[in-house]
Amino acid sequence: MAIQLFVPTFDVDACLAQVRECLEKGWTGMGYKTVEFEEAWKKYTGLPHAYYVNSNTAGLNLAVEVLKMQNGWADDDEIITTPLTFVSTNHAIVLGKMKAVFADVDDSLCLDPAEVEKKITERSRAVMYVGFGGNTGRYEDIVELCKKHGLKLILDAAHMAGTRLNGEIPGKEADAVVYSFQAVKNLPTGDSGIICFRDAECDTIVRKLAWLGINKDTYARTISDGGTYKWKYDVEYVGYKDNGNAIMAGIALAQLPHLDKDNAYRRTLAQWYTEGFSPYADRIRLVETPASCESARHLFQIIVEDRDGLMMYLNANEIYPGVHYVDNIEYRMYRYAEGTCPKARYASDHIISLPMHLRLSYGDVRRVIQTILEYLYKVKQ
Repeated sequence: MAIQLFVPTFDVDACLAQVRECLEKGWTGMGYKTVEFEEAWKKYTGLPHAYYVNSNTAGLNLAVEVLKMQNGWADDDEIITTPLTFVSTNHAIVLGKMKAVFADVDDSLCLDPAEVEKKITERSRAVMYVGFGGNTGRYEDIVELCKKHGLKLILDAAHMAGTRLNGEIPGKEADAVVYSFQAVKNLPTGDSGIICFRDAECDTIVRKLAWLGINKDTYARTISDGGTYKWKYDVEYVGYKDNGNAIMAGIALAQLPHLDKDNAYRRTLAQWYTEGFSPYADRIRLVETPASCESARHLFQIIVEDRDGLMMYLNANEIYPGVHYVDNIEYRMYRYAEGTCPKARYASDHIISLPMHLRLSYGDVRRVIQTILEYLYKVKQ
C-alpha cells in the first residue's frame, strides 16, 4: 500500500455536527462559529486577541499591513526573513511594499539569530520568524534581538499549532502570530487561519481591514440591539475579503479537542524515525530540535546528499515524501539576494520531508526507514 506524505484525519461525526448546526441555523458566513473559535483559540493559547481569517496567507498579508500602518513604516523599509519557507511568508512582505531581507538558517532550519543581526540596518523594521515544521529553533534569542534593536516580531506559526516552548505556547512576546488550519495542517479544516495581535488596537483594525474596511461586520450588526439588523455602517479603509466563515470555524472547533493528542502521536512518529536513523549519521542528518521545544511535528525531515535520487527510489516503492521548501531566493522576484544564505540553499537542495500523519503505523515508519537505508547503503554504492 502506498504511503503518502500527508493524509488529514478528521473527527467526522463532530465536524458534521458543527456543519449541520450552521446549516440549520442558516449562518455559514463570518460570525457565530468564527467568534466561538476565536474565543476557544485564545483560551487554548493564552494569546490576548485572535481574528479568524480564510488562510494563514491572508493573515500574514494583514499582519504586515496593519503593523506598517500603525508604526508609520515607509515603502521599501525592510523586514528580515528566512528564504526557507513557503512563498506566502515572503510575498506578504513584498505585497506590503516592503523589502524582504534574507538571513540564513541554523541547524533547526529556523532563522539564525547571529545571521539576523548581521542584516539589521537603519531601515530594518521587523523580523518575520517561521517556526519551521513546528520547531521553535532559537526563538527566544530572536525575541531578545528584536527588543535590543527595537524591531517588531511577526511569528509565522503555520506549522506550530500546539507547539510549546518551556511548557508554554510561544507567541505572547511577538507583535503578531499567524497560524494555519489548511487542509493538511495539524488542526485541519478546508482552509483557514487565525491572526493574533498583541496590541488591542491592531486587533480592532484587522477586523475592519479584513472585511473590506467596513467598521461593523454583518454578524455584529445582526446581534446588536436584540437581533435587529442594522444596515448602516462606515467604510474606514480600502480593505480585503479575508474573513473566515462559520463552516470552516465549525470544523476547527471539532478538531481543536484532538490537537494535543494528535501532536503527541506525531512526536511518537518522530521518535520512531529518530531511533531508526540515529545509527546512520554518516549519511543521514536530522534537523535539530531544542530540548525546550515540544514540537507540533508538522514535519519530520532528513538531509541527505543524493536527495533527488532517493526521492525517485522512494516513489518507485510507493512512498511519497515531499520537499519543504525550495529556497525562495531561487524565485525570480527574490534573486537579488542570490548567494547570501548558503545554509538555506544547501538544505533546500538536500532536504526530504518524510510521511508524517496520524494514519501511519509503526510498520509504515519502519518501511520508510528501511527503504531509505536500502537506497543509501545498497543501491547508492
